[in-house]
Amino acid sequence: MTHLNVNTAINTYNDVAFEQLFKAHYKALHAYANMLLKDIDAAEEVVQSMFLKLWEKRDLLEVQTSVKAYLYKCIYNDSLNLLKHEQVKTKYQDFTVHTMNTHHEAASNRVELSELQKELRLAMEGLPEQCRIIFQMSRFEELKYKEIAERLGISVKTVENQMGKALKILRLKLVDFLVLILLGLVNHNDYLN
Repeated sequence: MTHLNVNTAINTYNDVAFEQLFKAHYKALHAYANMLLKDIDAAEEVVQSMFLKLWEKRDLLEVQTSVKAYLYKCIYNDSLNLLKHEQVKTKYQDFTVHTMNTHHEAASNRVELSELQKELRLAMEGLPEQCRIIFQMSRFEELKYKEIAERLGISVKTVENQMGKALKILRLKLVDFLVLILLGLVNHNDYLN
């Protein structure tokens, strides 16, 4: 099956060719993703998502390598992105746990921080979908605008505009918490010194 041209299999509207591509490579790609992620369920999700992206963007793809090399490179990149995302999430959770559990903090500060986290989560959920995705990729995954644009298949200018929109909306929704945010930063810096 590796002799099948990936552009033919993907770019064509032939469901059968794409299904053959999927069946021929799924198990090996799943094993590879599982080796990278050490999580069988996450590996399955990465492989299925990669094939879904291939299908959705089939008209835009121009692959210069073999099918096998292209698919493995996609799985490698997607697995690393997932690992990076998990690291960022863990860092955020660790910071939250540290902040919430610190003994130097008054009970009222913990309540205020909890309220701030709740409001931030609600404000994030209130963003338009593309805005929210771009904001999360920029702030939590620490991706550059160019990387976000490439991953989402949009222009850098669109990313800039969506980030500006997200920041403006969040600023308006969280204006009452500005003092708490500033105090939180000051207190956090005190703990670092």
